[in-house]
Amino acid sequence: MRFTNQIKCASCNLKCDIYLTAVEMGLADKFEPIQAVYKKHEVICRQNSSVSHAIVIVEGQAKMLIEGVNQKNIIMYILVPSNYIGLIGVYDIKTYAYSVAAISECYTCQIDINFVKELYFSNSNFLKKLNFAFGASVNSIMEKLISLNQKQIRGRVADSLLYLSKIYDATSFTLGITRKELGEMSAISEENAVRLLSEFKNENIIGFEGKEITIKNLARLKKISEVG
Repeated sequence: MRFTNQIKCASCNLKCDIYLTAVEMGLADKFEPIQAVYKKHEVICRQNSSVSHAIVIVEGQAKMLIEGVNQKNIIMYILVPSNYIGLIGVYDIKTYAYSVAAISECYTCQIDINFVKELYFSNSNFLKKLNFAFGASVNSIMEKLISLNQKQIRGRVADSLLYLSKIYDATSFTLGITRKELGEMSAISEENAVRLLSEFKNENIIGFEGKEITIKNLARLKKISEVG
């Protein structure tokens, strides 16, 4: 991790709701984010560590994961610019229930959680926006749990590919995660992830060359996801 002052809030293309609310309330002079840059694979926050800041992804992507025993991790979802980390601290939850690690170089802004609380309890519009963001996060986690608990491995891998297609907003994309991480998204081993990708390729559902993935039969992939 390295610190930077490269991005100025006033000129940033991604003005987070925390900054905009601080300006609206005349508290811009108290808004003092820490700008931190993380290398690929570097940990941004660690499961069971203290929540001290709300973190905004400004550039890059990261993975939110639950660390299990014997390094058996489950990736819950991918974080992209404008996503928050650590909002649970607003609700007086003291520690992270998950870890976050960069999957590409990540620029982040980190705002003291007590300042965020001050805005949260003083501004109803900001309260609604953070509640919406927190609710969307919880909804994503619930959908993931349903997928992992109720679907066979083909359905889970189909879900992961559809999710990545949504993240990249395309049916052809460069896979930003490894085969092992794709397995962790689907709660299966790396070997099973590789095998199922090959099965889908042989069935002409997807095509891939290295990290380049193309969904050739979106309807079929969605059907596999639906039937589990």
